[in-house]
Amino acid sequence: MIPDRIIEQGTLTTDGARVAVEVRLPWYRALPGSCIAGAKLSVDGADAPADSLRWQMNGREFSFADLVDETGEWWFPTDSAVLSGDLPVSADDEHQVRVDLTLFIPYIIISDSETLHIEENDTKTMKAVAA
Repeated sequence: MIPDRIIEQGTLTTDGARVAVEVRLPWYRALPGSCIAGAKLSVDGADAPADSLRWQMNGREFSFADLVDETGEWWFPTDSAVLSGDLPVSADDEHQVRVDLTLFIPYIIISDSETLHIEENDTKTMKAVAA
């Protein structure tokens, strides 16, 4: 719903082998962690391996498998989360960053057994900073 604001400009960090970027919720209401169905992170067209992706919010880090049943932590529209993954990226260079998010909206029912899910993405160019 607000895809052009998913990636926080100027938040790309790297330690040479792992990259991270801050992301914002592209929805107008808070969602529990269990509604974050997945994400992809790519830099300069290279995808971070899915099994290396981690999601950090409220000071806690999760794999996407961990988020499936997570109802205690909520992502609020005013808070940034951090998406990270294994991807070699050089610091002090400009990079094109893309984030794809899949979210379930639990209070919008579209059939007897299905809730609304949205898939949004954002791409920004920014300089990587050493972590």
